[in-house]
Amino acid sequence: MKFSQFVRMHWAALRALLVLTVITGLAYPLLVWLIAQIPGLHDNAEGSILTANGKPVGSKLIGQLFTDSSGNPLPQYFQSRPSAAGNGYDPTSSGASNLGPENIVDTPADPAQLKAGKSASDAGFKPGLLTQVCSRSSSVAALEGLGNEAGSRPFCTGGGVGAVLSVIGPHDARGNVVHPTRVVSVNEPCETTQTPFLPVFEGVRVECAKYGDDYSLGQIVPIRGAAPADPAVPADAVTTSGSGLDPHISPAYADLQVTRVAKARHVSPDQIRAVLATFLDGRGLGFLGEPTVNVLELNLQLDHRYPVTS
Repeated sequence: MKFSQFVRMHWAALRALLVLTVITGLAYPLLVWLIAQIPGLHDNAEGSILTANGKPVGSKLIGQLFTDSSGNPLPQYFQSRPSAAGNGYDPTSSGASNLGPENIVDTPADPAQLKAGKSASDAGFKPGLLTQVCSRSSSVAALEGLGNEAGSRPFCTGGGVGAVLSVIGPHDARGNVVHPTRVVSVNEPCETTQTPFLPVFEGVRVECAKYGDDYSLGQIVPIRGAAPADPAVPADAVTTSGSGLDPHISPAYADLQVTRVAKARHVSPDQIRAVLATFLDGRGLGFLGEPTVNVLELNLQLDHRYPVTS
């Protein structure tokens, strides 16, 4: 290759690099920034930061926890829905739990490690999605003073775990057990109970689960129980959003919390409902999605209107 050709080729490449750098590295980012300054878009582009007493306290686009240093809900605040993003609403760990509706069997904790003083999670306990929902429902009912019955859900035991049996015995051609010979409540370890939620299943006494035994050979059967089809605790109070960052709750979950918040702030429930009504957002364009309540905006307004004094 001649030197003149070499120079022309590299000069053309350098010009293309400079042009693309200007377009993609300068012009395009500048155009996006200018568009973001348009009224109506500027707030979202800047993170929709909310302030209290002149200090930023969060974004109305990202949820946050309203708990004390031990993780206990603060009674004067409306509580957000659960979050699977890191330790809760961590934007750097956004994502779902990856547990699906068929995740109904828990991984038990090692009893030896529990006796040694380890926590259940450190001892290997991993609750399935069903048990997570059941335990959250019981906790919400207790927090709101509703009683155990109000926290009950289909396919949950009274103790707040998934009501799931492993039914062992001869199978038919479709894989269903036809004559049970043994039945085990797989989510109720014998270390925590000796009386499973269901005493008898199809004439066979139900056993509690023993650590180390394999019950996967049995047919896994969830038991619906007598809980109402429409539980008092709404679904968004016991399930996480897909991103783990959802800042909203349903009006039903908000209404459930009114009495507790009013008591903690020493005002009437009607006064809290009046503030709540101003933060109800309807469906997008009148038909998209469901009505919601932004928890941070609501709590900030309550702090302004009815501050808690120690």
